[in-house]
Amino acid sequence: MIVYDKFWETMKKKGITQYKLIKDYGFSAVQLSRMRANKPVSTHIIDVICSILKCNIEDVVTYIPEK
Repeated sequence: MIVYDKFWETMKKKGITQYKLIKDYGFSAVQLSRMRANKPVSTHIIDVICSILKCNIEDVVTYIPEK
């Protein structure tokens, strides 16, 4: 399972709010909602996030093996 806990931490460290992502970068509120619920998002979305936050993928997602 992919979780996005690090995404929220990285946003906070970089001083970028959800509002700023939506207003300044045209990011979709629906995608933020999916990430908040740890639902799948496309690799394109992850790429856009890494570009905006100037970070690595490891700063956005974590893989947790299901048992």
